[in-house]
Amino acid sequence: MSDLTGAGAEAPDEDRDFDLSAASLRASGGDLRTFVGVLADKLDRALPGRVKVERKAGRLMSKQKHVTSIELDLGDTRYLLAAQGGTVETRCATAVRGIVLKSAVVPLDVWIDTLLRELADEARTSEQSRLALEQLLGG
Repeated sequence: MSDLTGAGAEAPDEDRDFDLSAASLRASGGDLRTFVGVLADKLDRALPGRVKVERKAGRLMSKQKHVTSIELDLGDTRYLLAAQGGTVETRCATAVRGIVLKSAVVPLDVWIDTLLRELADEARTSEQSRLALEQLLGG
């Protein structure tokens, strides 16, 4: 699992760019329900087929659906977000061959930072991940 302390071994300029991007993503989180919906859409567009998003109608017979969970596997880490009411619970889990061995609840900002760092690490070796990271942070 990635370092959940937020400490990284990146160059200072890369750290600064990453921190600004992560801060920008978090800043859009003023309205939690909207933030979770936007995050789910961005991840789903950026990483098609790799993100599982569950949505549920807010009221009976309502056509408007809200995101209730996001699940994404990157490397050996499974990122889980569960939204209910006005709260979210974010987890990072270590998964091997689809089996979760260890799971820890982490604060939302740590979850976002860790997810973006792991995506950036993967982007160094994968063109698809590089494009996904650009789309997530820029689009």
